[in-house]
Amino acid sequence: MKDNIYSRRNFLHKYLKAGSILAGAGFVLSYNSLSSVAKELAQSSSSNQQPPKKAVQTAQKNQCDNLSGVSADEIEKRKKLAYVTKTPIPDSHCSNCTLYLPPAKDKPCGGCLLFKGPVRPDGYCAYWAPINN
Repeated sequence: MKDNIYSRRNFLHKYLKAGSILAGAGFVLSYNSLSSVAKELAQSSSSNQQPPKKAVQTAQKNQCDNLSGVSADEIEKRKKLAYVTKTPIPDSHCSNCTLYLPPAKDKPCGGCLLFKGPVRPDGYCAYWAPINN
């Protein structure tokens, strides 16, 4: 019997292979776009102009900015996750994120499941995830 080029087996094999390739390409592209968004946020937060000295003194007084007990690895992790103290997106901030840990009764700052150290409720990072009710 001749090998039929229009058989069901050839059709399924050909299109399952093509579908797998397209799904893999979609995954790679979505990962690259997420990392590029994180890089843009990190660059925009680091390229902000220097605030006036009065604002710097106010920020230093805020306990949520005190990273003295945080290791250098954890500080680097915060940077890789593009954490900023003030959200660039009005409705996306740490206090309405699934990963946010609310502050204890005697502390003004919360925390995050992704990295150690104090987290401002109005902060933001590239892995922000909305709370599902």
